[in-house]
Amino acid sequence: MAATVTAPAKPDRLPGSRAERTRDTENRILAAALDSFGTAGYDATSLDALAAGLGLSKQAILYHWPSKAALLDAVIDRACLDLVVEFDGVLRDAGEGWERIEAIVRSVFRVTIRRPELLGFVREVSRLGGDAAARISADLEPFVARARGFLQREMDAGRFRRCDPGLLFVSAYSAVLGAATEVEVLRAVGFEPTARSTVVRRRELLSFLRAAIVEP
Repeated sequence: MAATVTAPAKPDRLPGSRAERTRDTENRILAAALDSFGTAGYDATSLDALAAGLGLSKQAILYHWPSKAALLDAVIDRACLDLVVEFDGVLRDAGEGWERIEAIVRSVFRVTIRRPELLGFVREVSRLGGDAAARISADLEPFVARARGFLQREMDAGRFRRCDPGLLFVSAYSAVLGAATEVEVLRAVGFEPTARSTVVRRRELLSFLRAAIVEP
């Protein structure tokens, strides 16, 4: 069953130049596609539904991207830019050691509340695998490399337990993303997605990560 797409609000006035109108249309399509892919899922989203929600024709979307797969690639690139904007400052400026890990986890939970479609989209791309997963990995590699470097420095300083920083990053990433976004799994183990349960999940996750990462 195709997803129902709610489009971002149209601007009161279109920009003057053709190039600006083209960019505006592309941005609206990307925002609507990110929202639908990240909430309903890629397979459940049709170009017809996207177009109808935006007040466009399907051919208007295909004018900018020749296929749904090409649109997915563009959404991946946009989502990766959004992720860097959301988390780069925290990774760079939030102190050292455990203080930075805690700040990142808190930031992830804030983004989950404010922009659930963004982390939902990351989860969906992981589910799709193949070229989509390879593309998001390539887009985020500089960001991931910095995270691995941070973990290695903390191990060298004796603040974090010694292990492979790449495996530690993957393990922590999986734990944080799952605790923040896997609503059905959380329901299966007794956590309803409420504000109170979110605080509990975050606290329990931080306790788990601290025990696993920080050198006693």
